[in-house]
Amino acid sequence: MSTPDPAAGPAPLPLQGVRIADLSRVLAGPYATMLLADMGAEVVKVEQPGRGDDTRSWGPPHAGGDEDTPGEAAYFLSVNRNKRSLAVDLKDPEGLAAVQELCSRSDVVIQNFRPGVAERLGLGYEKVAGANPAVVYCSVSGFGPEHEPNTRPGFDIVVQAESGLMATTGPAEGPASKVGVALTDVLTGLNAAVGILGALMRARSTGQGENISASLVNSTLSGLVNLTQQALVTGEEPRRVGNAHTTIVPYQPFPTADSEIVVAAGNDALYQRLCTALDRPDLAGDERYSTNPGRVAHREELVSELSATLRGRPADHWMEFLVQAGVPVGRVRGVLDALRTGQANGDDVLRTVEHPTAGLLEQVRAGFRLEGSPPPLTAPPLLGQHSAAVLTELGLTGEQVEAMLERGAAQQPDLP
Repeated sequence: MSTPDPAAGPAPLPLQGVRIADLSRVLAGPYATMLLADMGAEVVKVEQPGRGDDTRSWGPPHAGGDEDTPGEAAYFLSVNRNKRSLAVDLKDPEGLAAVQELCSRSDVVIQNFRPGVAERLGLGYEKVAGANPAVVYCSVSGFGPEHEPNTRPGFDIVVQAESGLMATTGPAEGPASKVGVALTDVLTGLNAAVGILGALMRARSTGQGENISASLVNSTLSGLVNLTQQALVTGEEPRRVGNAHTTIVPYQPFPTADSEIVVAAGNDALYQRLCTALDRPDLAGDERYSTNPGRVAHREELVSELSATLRGRPADHWMEFLVQAGVPVGRVRGVLDALRTGQANGDDVLRTVEHPTAGLLEQVRAGFRLEGSPPPLTAPPLLGQHSAAVLTELGLTGEQVEAMLERGAAQQPDLP
């Protein structure tokens, strides 16, 4: 395998030349298409004039704006960079025809309409594939196409409850708790992106398209990994253990003299390093704790001993000693603190882009890095920001576009 030559300049982005018609909204679909856009795909986001994606109104907080206009919702900004916005009314025949044409010209179509709506609009898989046999078509839903009733809406908190995620989250003696972010949507977006990439590889080599479904409930059940397998192996519900781990000890937050730290001694060697760093040879040599199964069986006693020792010094002291010892350890940080700390430590977490109304906007990078091809960065679009350009590319004349704008079938904002 050859090594890229830095002198040759950046390599083409992996998805350069791939066009995606994004008919999805809210989180799972837009997150998937943002990841694909970060790899160079051209994403055209189809939105309703005057309203747009639901998340445009999910605020505060907002970036920019004033007393008369609220600015851009942080929620929308988080999952829509590197896209173009086409705002057209699908109830308008010319607007619907334009989106049908967009789908026929796209390599990928992703949608999360209610069951039956895409088909009624002529935007379902069969119709799109009839005009575009190599299309990779992805439908995102809460409960999947075979679920009964298939009209059941799937919001994150509902799926967290139905999937078992909520039951395994929260204090051992307290109520079940939802995860602080819409994790079921994020997992579904990742699954959708993976399925799309796999199908794209085959489509490019064979011309054979694919009909993909990605659901919140299946993505979450799959994402529970060891807990779902544990339940199947034992025939019992995994018990809730709060911030600890069901099968690894010690693997949880501990108090120090001034704040909490997390210690994750995931194997016997790391446990021995921990005991050495804490100057607790008695715990290292205790047969009850010499193996992980023993530590799990004697969890309460061991955690009590470790807590007593860690309380004796401040967090800074233990962070220094445990990092030097090679023990996995971390502070319990707030989100903003985590972002700033990661950036200061060289993790290259943030990117800054100029937004047409919000000004300089910090954004969080995707979790992957392509060393040979730096990702693109354009600001999340204003509603309909690219309507006229996209409609023209789809073959409409200037007069047709102007007529659609005048009757409200399309929207194009006046840029500042």
